[in-house]
Amino acid sequence: MIIQSTRVVLPEGVRPASIRVENGVIARVGERGDGSDEIDAIDVGDLVVSPGIVDTHVHVNEPGRGEWEGFDTATRAAAAGGVTTIIDMPLNSIPATTTVAALEAKRAAARGRCHVDVGFWGGVVPGNSGDLEGLIAAGVRGFKCFLSPSGVPEFEHVGEADLRQALPVLARRGVPLLVHAEAPQLLNEPRGTDYAAFLESRPPSAEVDAIRMMAALAHEFNARVHIVHVASAEAADEIARARAQGVPITAETCPHYLTFAAEEIPAGATEFKCAPPIREARHRDALWNALDRGVLDFVATDHSPAPEAMKCRGDFSQAWGGIASLELSLATVWSALRAGDRVEGFARLARWLSNAPAALARANHRKGRIAADYDADLVVWDPDAEFTVSPDRLQQRHKLTPYDGRTLRGVVRATYLRGERVWDGTSLTAERKGRLL
Repeated sequence: MIIQSTRVVLPEGVRPASIRVENGVIARVGERGDGSDEIDAIDVGDLVVSPGIVDTHVHVNEPGRGEWEGFDTATRAAAAGGVTTIIDMPLNSIPATTTVAALEAKRAAARGRCHVDVGFWGGVVPGNSGDLEGLIAAGVRGFKCFLSPSGVPEFEHVGEADLRQALPVLARRGVPLLVHAEAPQLLNEPRGTDYAAFLESRPPSAEVDAIRMMAALAHEFNARVHIVHVASAEAADEIARARAQGVPITAETCPHYLTFAAEEIPAGATEFKCAPPIREARHRDALWNALDRGVLDFVATDHSPAPEAMKCRGDFSQAWGGIASLELSLATVWSALRAGDRVEGFARLARWLSNAPAALARANHRKGRIAADYDADLVVWDPDAEFTVSPDRLQQRHKLTPYDGRTLRGVVRATYLRGERVWDGTSLTAERKGRLL
């Protein structure tokens, strides 16, 4: 097949181009119109063609908690949002992905049920350093750990002593450690309905202390450390300091931190609860600045759904923390993007949502770019079209979302997985085409 547009987002820039696909792989990128006399070409006009989104921070929760989110609904939502690859977190499934047997249980739950490609992170927990080599050999893309309680008993948080056992293995094998970086000694129990009280219970200093410890360990072991869901200006500054000193540390933020501000969140609105919390507008501004400067490498959703009853409307002390936005990442980031130059904006989106996440997941030889020999994973989208988020139209299993009623720009018109259209703008057109990486 050939797909062509006046605006194709390529590694070297945005230009008119045609993409020739053979056996699911991009065979050649040529001038617009090249080859269309040989075979029928799909011409999408002025719609933007970007590399398929790679979301490296997704909680599918199956097996064990499939009623929260399963592979069918999660990857259906992914396809709807132009996400062609997800990397599944090692919790909140039961068992957690901390042993090879647990990884096989995860794969068995996913096999034959995925509409986009899926890879897996392993978990680092107290006492499982002996399992890490086996998990790497079995194909995990890297590992995730928590420095503070995760919220589920089967995935315990680690301390420095645990990390000193794990990091030599990860450094030797060249795989990253993803870190939920909040120092537990600086956290407090949230109280009641007041969002400001919840915010105070997880201060920026908790992020900073945890990042400082991880930077020191990354430097000592020459291990690749990645800080997930950075939420504060101070945390971004700490990462900048570490990088300036040559520490091998990378970081991400999330769409909700780039979109919302604490000043706008009403009392009792537990649909906004996540950890670290959504902070004041100054932090939002600082995170955008950090993305622009390359201090933060990319944006991932931290898609973390749960049944609506677990969000305990009104009570921040009891509500499950997590925001589900897998199919909204392109639209939310594009809507909030502060780029005067739209063409540069398209390139930034490709870098933040596709190129850099694929590199973290060690899949950047096949994913995250529109280039010869890469998988033909593409999203065709209209940057000018608007839509209002309506929960009943979301593909995720549970529909509660802080984006409810928000008008966003950027509508996905088609999603292609290895050259096959799997989403046509309204529904799946090819089911269960996803592969396990």
